[in-house]
Amino acid sequence: MAKTRSHHIFEEELFPHMDALKTFAYHLTYNEEDADDLVQETYLKAHKFIENYDSGTNAKAWLFKILKNAYINEYRKKSRRPPKVDIDEVISFKEGEEPKYAAFHDLRNEIFDNTMGDEVTIALNSLPLDFRTVILLCDIESFTYEEIAKILELPIGTVRSRLFRARNMLKERLKQYALKMGYKDMRGLRRGEYGEEE
Repeated sequence: MAKTRSHHIFEEELFPHMDALKTFAYHLTYNEEDADDLVQETYLKAHKFIENYDSGTNAKAWLFKILKNAYINEYRKKSRRPPKVDIDEVISFKEGEEPKYAAFHDLRNEIFDNTMGDEVTIALNSLPLDFRTVILLCDIESFTYEEIAKILELPIGTVRSRLFRARNMLKERLKQYALKMGYKDMRGLRRGEYGEEE
């Protein structure tokens, strides 16, 4: 009976979030294989602790929290090992090619109908991890502040503060790209126009 319940939960509530987990994992690791491993580890842990999950609650937030913890644990393990260098990546970078992570532009293209340019994704990926994570969880995955606070195990005030700073950092990084795409900063102009009319 427990097996049937567990199977049902995975099929109906947990597996539908696999693509979102994969995207999040990639933006943490910048590596397809590592992202796949992280998602696999997330589902293995979910299976192990399925008794702790209440069916019908927020499966996505539960999985994202498991993934975030799995990533932190893996990062801690790797930080104790000597760093590994991918020789092919170093050679291609020295020859003027972009490293493989710079060309990644998934970022849930199905949501944005391919309207988000590579520059936006590269700018997002250039943010420090703590800030990149809150942007991904809030603006890409649409978690509430409360859900993000639970996933990241932070006070809501810290989530709000990080999100504010992350969006400002992203705005600074994208200013030149926005101008190149034809966007203009109309805030000062609008104030002047309204001031004259009034």
